[in-house]
Amino acid sequence: MRHWSRHGAALRCALLVAPLAVGLTACTGDGDPLAAAPYDAAAKVVYGVASGGKADPSKPVEVSVKDDGSRITDVTATDVAGRYVRGELSADGLRWHSTAPLAAGAHYTIRVSTENSDGRPGRKVVGIDTTAAGAGLHVTFGPDAGTYGVGQPITAELSVPVKDPAGRAAVESNLRVTATPAAGPGSWYWVDDRTLHYRPSSYWPAHATITVRSTLSGVRVADKLYGGADKPLTLHTGDRIEALTDAATHLMTFKDDGKVLKTIPITTGKPGFDTRNGIKVVLGKEQFVRMRSESIGIAAGSSEGYDLPVYWATRVTWSGEYVHAAPWSEGSQGVANVSHGCTGMSTANAQWFFEHIRRGDIVQVVNTEGDTMSPFDNGFGDWNLTWEQWKRGSALSGGGGGVTPELPAPGSGSGDEGQTEVLQNPPSDPARLRPEAA
Repeated sequence: MRHWSRHGAALRCALLVAPLAVGLTACTGDGDPLAAAPYDAAAKVVYGVASGGKADPSKPVEVSVKDDGSRITDVTATDVAGRYVRGELSADGLRWHSTAPLAAGAHYTIRVSTENSDGRPGRKVVGIDTTAAGAGLHVTFGPDAGTYGVGQPITAELSVPVKDPAGRAAVESNLRVTATPAAGPGSWYWVDDRTLHYRPSSYWPAHATITVRSTLSGVRVADKLYGGADKPLTLHTGDRIEALTDAATHLMTFKDDGKVLKTIPITTGKPGFDTRNGIKVVLGKEQFVRMRSESIGIAAGSSEGYDLPVYWATRVTWSGEYVHAAPWSEGSQGVANVSHGCTGMSTANAQWFFEHIRRGDIVQVVNTEGDTMSPFDNGFGDWNLTWEQWKRGSALSGGGGGVTPELPAPGSGSGDEGQTEVLQNPPSDPARLRPEAA
């Protein structure tokens, strides 16, 4: 029988390091001792774990053998789902340690293969647990479950800010989004340290089911910070609704799955109160709101002041831009832009629009002298970033977000009709509304 020496000269072995498991061996030899059943190597193998028998997930798991002529030939560490933990075996075969973070509060199975000085194989299998996480990082997905338009971004709000690029990458790689039918390639964008948005390269498919879930539970994000278990989210999309508002022609073209359903005469913001250009996502609908000029800094008694009850109002920015009924400006609709930033139309058309639109649908405005809607600070302007700009907001692509790209600004400013207040006793007949100031 040929004996294995410390330098491995007599036994022809190849040590293979795989991406997920370390130390796979292929051996040949005359009178092959590996043909024998492995002996119990419990007396030879030592595991480095914390007191109480649990491993600290923030530290590598270490496996070693006593220096009595034995060596480690193979180590695999897997979690309960069978996923491998990366690791590294020392050149002398005496020590192995994990090189990938372990999950907190998890169970791992470690299988160690050894070889003694006679070339006889040994085997030891042990289960270890990691200590539970101290602080927990939780994620809340949005919007609420329901049916939305094809432009609705997904949001993720973190309970703890994450600034480190490696921590952001760990978070982002564990936030999973799937769509049926399949959407185009998608990516998360770090709006700030606690907020992420997700969108595909183009709008979601119509009539799709979108599932969002976190696999962060137990994952190390930062020193002593681990992910917690959180609720998944399921959304649905309806028809592909797109309302194209052209300030130059004073017309809105309303499309449902590519088919034009209606062309509506409209008016947009007049000079100095120009409506924002760009793609806007419907935020909500209010059958009745009160619009007051004081909310945007215009005195009620001035020539531009107003205090108006407004019907059939569809909100597209948080600062107060709506598509709504404006019976006082019907003479200008389809002809001129006379509003303070909103898109106005007749009461009948506004009611029709209100009844055919839902949250997440697309309202795109073109050909105004206003600025382009910003991506994140006034609603969902996410689609105003190109796909290349969007991808740079991902920590997995070397970006990390938090910096909004420059957007084109054809004009000097944009207007809003103003913040709104629901009236307790609104007028019963919207067709009778008349402005105090136009």
